[in-house]
Amino acid sequence: MLNKNKILSKLDWEKNNGIIPTIIQDYLSNEVLMHGYMNQESLLKTYKKGLVTFYSRSKKRLWVKGEISGNFLRVIKITTDCDNDTLLILVEPTGNTCHLDKNSCFSLKNNYLYFLFELERIIESRKNNNSKNSYTYALYKSGTQRIAQKVGEEAIETILAAMKKDVNELINESSDLIYHLIVLLHDQNLNFNLILENLKQRKK
Repeated sequence: MLNKNKILSKLDWEKNNGIIPTIIQDYLSNEVLMHGYMNQESLLKTYKKGLVTFYSRSKKRLWVKGEISGNFLRVIKITTDCDNDTLLILVEPTGNTCHLDKNSCFSLKNNYLYFLFELERIIESRKNNNSKNSYTYALYKSGTQRIAQKVGEEAIETILAAMKKDVNELINESSDLIYHLIVLLHDQNLNFNLILENLKQRKK
C-alpha cells in the first residue's frame, strides 16, 4: 500500500471541492464492486481502520461500508489515477457489496478472471455441502490421494487429445484438468490466485 502521506499530498482535493471519487475493486477477481466518495478524514480513517470508509455527500458524514450490513471491505491496496483526482482501492470483501445483496453494484460478468474466481467459490462451497448429488463433494470426501490421481488421469487424457489433434476433445479434457486441479488446490487450502502470482513472479 502506498504511504498515506504520499497519497494525501498527491491528491487534487480542490478539483472536486474536497472530495475524491473512489472506485472499489475486488483484489482477487478484479471485479469492480462499487463507487463512492472520500474526503481527507474518511481516507485517513480508511488507512487507520483498514476498512473502506466513505464520505456521504447527502448525509454530510463519514460511513464505514458494512456498518449496518456487516459486509465490510478490507483494504488491500490504495492507489491513485494519473491525474491524482480519483482513488482505486483493492479490497477483500466480506459478503456481498451491493445493497441489493449482489457481489457488485455493476452487472458486468464477462471477465474470464472473474469467472475463475466464481468457479473457485463454488468448488470451495462444495467441500462441506454434504450432497449426494455433488460430484465435487464426493471427490473431497474421497481424499487427497484420489483427487491427485484424478488430476493425473485428466493430464494424460489432455495429452492424448492433443496427440490426436482433436480440438474439441482437447478443450473438454483441458477443462476437466483445470477443474480437478482447482479441487486439489482447495483440498490443500490454496487458491488459483497463488498460482497466477507465482507465474507473475517467474516472468521477472
